[in-house]
Amino acid sequence: MAPRRRDRRGRGPRGLLLPPDLPGYRTRAERFDDVVLDAVERLERRWGSRLDGTEFAVEDVPPSPPAPWEHGGVPLGRYFPADVGAPARVVVYRRPVETRAEGEADLADLVRDVLVEQVAAALSLPPEDVDPRYRD
Repeated sequence: MAPRRRDRRGRGPRGLLLPPDLPGYRTRAERFDDVVLDAVERLERRWGSRLDGTEFAVEDVPPSPPAPWEHGGVPLGRYFPADVGAPARVVVYRRPVETRAEGEADLADLVRDVLVEQVAAALSLPPEDVDPRYRD
């Protein structure tokens, strides 16, 4: 006996619910990654040579509770300095950022600010010097 197929009523194979060219086709995580990439590209255009070797990453949630110096609850991002065998790394935490954002435009602004704060820590500069639009 052959295994049953999903097509029980003779309507043919199921297709995509949304075509790939529509915004709903991409997941929230993929759209978030795009927002982060846009912000990183803007920072790299301005600070490229000083950010050489720095990795940028997105993680869903922080792997550990906030450190004592991280005020304000759950961190939205972190900067990890270079260590033996590991490059410097800037991480943005998707779920906390999405929770605090109040829409697509606010999400892009918040991601930009989180990245600017972490890059400022990496470069030992005030965030306003890293990006003049910080907190606008």
